[in-house]
Amino acid sequence: MRHVAPADVMPSKIQYIVDPRRNPIADDGDEVRFCSTCAFSGICIEAGYDKATLRDLHVLVEHVGAFRAGEHVFRNHEPFKAIYAVRAGMVKTVSVDRDGNEQVLGFYIPGEVIGLDAIYPEHYPCDAVTLETSYFCQFSFPAISSLATRVPGLQRQLFRLLSKELGMTALLAGDNTAEARVAAFIVDLSERFESQGFSGTSLRLSMSRIDIGNYLRLASETVSRQFTRMRDLGLIRLDGRQLEIVDAAGLRELARNARER
Repeated sequence: MRHVAPADVMPSKIQYIVDPRRNPIADDGDEVRFCSTCAFSGICIEAGYDKATLRDLHVLVEHVGAFRAGEHVFRNHEPFKAIYAVRAGMVKTVSVDRDGNEQVLGFYIPGEVIGLDAIYPEHYPCDAVTLETSYFCQFSFPAISSLATRVPGLQRQLFRLLSKELGMTALLAGDNTAEARVAAFIVDLSERFESQGFSGTSLRLSMSRIDIGNYLRLASETVSRQFTRMRDLGLIRLDGRQLEIVDAAGLRELARNARER
């Protein structure tokens, strides 16, 4: 089901459902400025385009949501028409094989974009499933493609966003230890939250241990044991799904084994 909200919905109206103390929310900017976490705002601003100009160019950004936990944003094999920037909440992308086995491909936080891997072959190659109540900006891809002919650097930004999705591939290599994979996962998530202007030390893990293990090619029990060990080493603190990084340097040292391979 597709949920559409007016384009002028502001974060204050979202907070009744999404608690900002637990779930980071991308701001909406104002009538001129873009969301501070928007993946495209920097390029558009550098080129001299504000919201009004883009509206004149028929580049329509549609706010969609709320999607409740477990709902699909898009499904495998659906025709590719749009990409989605997460405004609030968290999303996982998954593929399902012929036997019904699910493989988690990635997790996306506010300010990040999903659907780019559908540019070719022009249909979504996976499912996108919300992990909690989530909201999105929906970008018409034909409109973005048209804008790329007017805004220098936009096409490069699309390629940059695509390349970022490949950045954690080495983490999943079979020769990395479970400790290194889990540490690198936490460090990566921390750095991504911080790069979007959120806390990089206090993280809400909206995904389950099962999902984390599936993503890292580890048993969920192994993930739980590694979290417990890191807690006992004084690297992190855990309170349910809330994780606080206590010793960032020590955690990065564990993660380095995965990142340097």
